[in-house]
Amino acid sequence: MRSPIKGLLERLRPKLYARRQPMVLLNGLAEQSESWYRNRKFWSRYFEVHMPNIIAYEGDALHRRIANREPITVEYLVQQLHTYLDQFVQTPPYHLVSSSLGGKVAVEFAARYPELVGRLVLLCPSGLGDKEALPIIEGVVGRDAQAMVRSVFHKPGRADRDVLHYYKSKFTSRKWKTGFLKTVRGTLEHLVREQLKKITCPTLLVTGAGDKVCDPKMAEEAAKDLPQGHFLRLERCGHAPQIEKHWQINRLVVHFLSSPKPTARPSWTQLILAKPTRVSK
Repeated sequence: MRSPIKGLLERLRPKLYARRQPMVLLNGLAEQSESWYRNRKFWSRYFEVHMPNIIAYEGDALHRRIANREPITVEYLVQQLHTYLDQFVQTPPYHLVSSSLGGKVAVEFAARYPELVGRLVLLCPSGLGDKEALPIIEGVVGRDAQAMVRSVFHKPGRADRDVLHYYKSKFTSRKWKTGFLKTVRGTLEHLVREQLKKITCPTLLVTGAGDKVCDPKMAEEAAKDLPQGHFLRLERCGHAPQIEKHWQINRLVVHFLSSPKPTARPSWTQLILAKPTRVSK
């Protein structure tokens, strides 16, 4: 059994020259930096973190597709992810960590390319039920960032003020709003519930008890379809646990992706003493 003291020292003073296991972050309707600003730095201590910006509402790739009257679909986003990993990372298997809409992309990718996925984390994933509420659309259309935050967070005060300023600035951008609304229209009806049965890798599904976007009861039922599924319901949490419960999520994800026997409810010792990953060749 590994010494806890040795594990703590390896975490505090990790080897500088070493290849770590690849972690890929897939955001939802909030863009990359707004989705993971409380997580990326912490996870970088343990993994080689990649953030493929496949959903960028002002991005040229997205708007070339819009100009050609092609929809922004989950299928398109899955192919963009595959292209990025196949051409610019090339170190499978990958650990996928996803939020909301990113969960649809992650599930479809894992079902289609099981040999490329090591483990999977789904944070309040969408696409598990017949109906979803998207109050973020009302916030964007009405240019009301506060209303959007109130609908996403159990405690709106936990949203960083700079995030509010960011969205207020984007609400005035016609290009950004066009990209956002086209993405919503192209992905909203896509369901992934049936695909869960095809996910062969260990999968952690986390839901917030106060999620107003994706039904937490539906998420709990859907988790039972995962062959190697682990489920966790977070009390006093909304649709963005990686922000609202970042201290817990940061450490839980590290445990789940690195432990030989991952669980949705690890002990505090397991959470604190996790050490940086290494790719063995």
